[in-house]
Amino acid sequence: MTKVFVLNGPNLGRLGTRQPEVYGAVTYAQLAEHVAATGEGLGLDVDVRQTDHEGQMIEWLHEAADADAWVVINAGAWTHYSYAVADAAALVNYVEVHISNVYAREEFRHHSVLSAGAKGVIVGCGVGGYDLALAHIAAR
Repeated sequence: MTKVFVLNGPNLGRLGTRQPEVYGAVTYAQLAEHVAATGEGLGLDVDVRQTDHEGQMIEWLHEAADADAWVVINAGAWTHYSYAVADAAALVNYVEVHISNVYAREEFRHHSVLSAGAKGVIVGCGVGGYDLALAHIAAR
């Protein structure tokens, strides 16, 4: 069974209450439950995590590398500037996910330091983007 870490960055724990007009009404707990069930249905062993601490995200990416696991990453704001997260992500195979269409938002969100190393990038599909990322990994 393929191990997949689904790693979520800053403020994603506030889903359902943070800008529902942008991110939707699904709570983080609902997302985590759905993603785990979707992964199981695809024959994946999924571990869903969220942190507001950059060092924790880096440690989880190292853990994924040591486990030879795939990663689905929504790095939140770190996407746009954290070379430390990008360097750690370079150690694993990963799919980058963004709930909102970052290209329809503020200019600073249009650039990702993660995209160049990703095996896929899914943007603007809402929380369904996680399902697409897991299906992509399961099909590999």
